[in-house]
Amino acid sequence: MKPFSIVLRGLAVFVASVIIHAVCGMLIPIKGPSAPHVAQWAILIDAISIATLTILAVRADWHGWKLGVSVVAIPTAIAAVNFLEGTIFLTNTNLQWGRLFAFTLLSSALMIPVWAFLFGRKPGVPAHYHPIESKSRSERAWKFAVSDISYLFLYYTAGMIIFPYVKEFYATQHLPSAGTIVALQLFIRGPVFVVLCLLMTRMLRLSRITGAIAVGLMFTLFSGVLPLLMPSPVFPDSARWVHFCEVTSSNFVFGTFVAWLWGQPKLVQAPVLAHA
Repeated sequence: MKPFSIVLRGLAVFVASVIIHAVCGMLIPIKGPSAPHVAQWAILIDAISIATLTILAVRADWHGWKLGVSVVAIPTAIAAVNFLEGTIFLTNTNLQWGRLFAFTLLSSALMIPVWAFLFGRKPGVPAHYHPIESKSRSERAWKFAVSDISYLFLYYTAGMIIFPYVKEFYATQHLPSAGTIVALQLFIRGPVFVVLCLLMTRMLRLSRITGAIAVGLMFTLFSGVLPLLMPSPVFPDSARWVHFCEVTSSNFVFGTFVAWLWGQPKLVQAPVLAHA
């Protein structure tokens, strides 16, 4: 695709996203305290997210519905696990977690055909980057386990560093047991985040080091920057900014490590198609 065409298609996705979110907001109204200028913040976050997803959509060698589902799955899965963790850690906020999840699920489902139509019809690109398929089952198993455990390690390490700065806020909440926290990170958030990093690694199709840095930055953006960028009426700035520093730093290391661990040392060039 030419740059001008990419920009136009990205703008079309953004307009469609704004409309879809507005419609879903009417179908699934969410009551509760809201932050100042919430609409403006939501539009800004949506624009940044779509601009980043556009890079993935252009780089990927997938087409049609497969491309649409893959692109939408990244922010949707991150939002879902964040909502799950919110129901466990933020028990005294009275947020409508069920409605938030339903809103996200519906709006994401409606965005799939938009991405598939606007970016899934590009000319065929031979698939030549196989960072997962090229590995044996045993290698996939141990690398997945190492990736998952690394998330738990980074989560706890960063959490212990920042806890003195947020303990007053969490004193007003009902924290789960250590076993619940470990299970949540090791069996839900960790595996989901590993899969998403692998998905971005596959879609970007970059060399090992370049791809690792790119995945680290993108994963940090979706999992750390965007969820904590908007001021929250139930999450005071004193805690929000501490978590912002915690999540962005630890998730960048995690995403970079996973993409490096799984990335191909050398890129295999796609075969040149002969013309009749």
